[in-house]
Amino acid sequence: MDNKTIWTRDFIVTSIINFFLMLVMYLLMVTIAPYSVKEYGVSTGVAGLVSGIFIIGTLMSRLAIGGLIEKIGSRRLLLIGLAIIVLASVFYFGADNLPLLMANRFFHGIGLGISSTATGTMVAQMLPPSRRGEGIGYFSLSAVLATAIGPFFGIYLSQHYDYQVLFLFCLALSICCAAMFFFVKKSPMVMPAKNIQAKTEKLGIHGLLERRALPIAFVTLLAAVAYSGVLSFISFYAEEINLVSAASFFFLVYAVAVLFSRPFTGRLLDVKGNKFVIYPSLVLFAGGLLLLSGAQAGWMLLLAGGILGLGFGNFQSCAQAIALQGVKPERLGVATSTFFIFLDFGFGFGPYVIGSLVPIIGYRKLYVVLMIVVLAALALFMLFSKIQQSKSKRVTVE
Repeated sequence: MDNKTIWTRDFIVTSIINFFLMLVMYLLMVTIAPYSVKEYGVSTGVAGLVSGIFIIGTLMSRLAIGGLIEKIGSRRLLLIGLAIIVLASVFYFGADNLPLLMANRFFHGIGLGISSTATGTMVAQMLPPSRRGEGIGYFSLSAVLATAIGPFFGIYLSQHYDYQVLFLFCLALSICCAAMFFFVKKSPMVMPAKNIQAKTEKLGIHGLLERRALPIAFVTLLAAVAYSGVLSFISFYAEEINLVSAASFFFLVYAVAVLFSRPFTGRLLDVKGNKFVIYPSLVLFAGGLLLLSGAQAGWMLLLAGGILGLGFGNFQSCAQAIALQGVKPERLGVATSTFFIFLDFGFGFGPYVIGSLVPIIGYRKLYVVLMIVVLAALALFMLFSKIQQSKSKRVTVE
């Protein structure tokens, strides 16, 4: 099995579906907060909540479906998630007040949580174990590139067109995802319902979270909080420092950095190990935030975007691969869900907390604070690595 190619039809189509899903997510994440301020006159804290409540919906759905993936199959869950996303994309046109908008954001998040967990699990089951880090690295390009291209399109469309055009673009992408679903023919393994029920009854929370994925998931939580400050407030920050034109290309530079570095980092993870990739990724992430906090010119803002791409962009995909290391095949769905639960928690609650800090410390100091958060994530990863190394030595001695 290990000699099989990564680039099967199912892998490619699933990756494209995931790319479009994430494109819509990040496109709206950078525009929905300014939209809320413009349309409803809310504070930055409330605008951050409008942005983040989407991720809260995603988080809730991931908590609910971890075990269901193994029970009824990831392909069926993907269809359910895509149906919800198409409906939510339609409902944006009728959300003419803040409560309706927030409710639809939550509903949309539920659909994204179901769909992205399903695609991540399907891909993990498709890949040869010895090339899983490399394969997930390529697959996660779909999400990481979306973090760049989505905001780029979002900022461009919001600056040049009415928001209704932006919502129409999101609807078109959602319909494309639903259509491409029918080109994914392979149905990854489904664990017998009796086995799932027995394991869940016996182990309780074990049915929702994968223990082996928790260390890297906690590190990812901190990293996600830090990056949520870039996603949700880069538009406001660019306006404050008069670099709006450069900000339009910020995420495009981010994408280029990820695109050129990702083919190497996934393979390095498989060959050299976790530390070889995670340490420099988090250091670059922290450095990019520091540069962003002191940006005085367009080139500084764009350079920060490139460094953040090398940092957080590579960290995100490698962390997902690490979450699956040593996990039994029937637990891949739960491990994938565990990783994204913590990622979503950071993305969901981060904007609200960060938005509340902005009036107190301003955007420049905010990004310095987020740099410290990333350094804390690095320290936590080092701690977990030492604990794991100590356990491995004890097992070897015994």
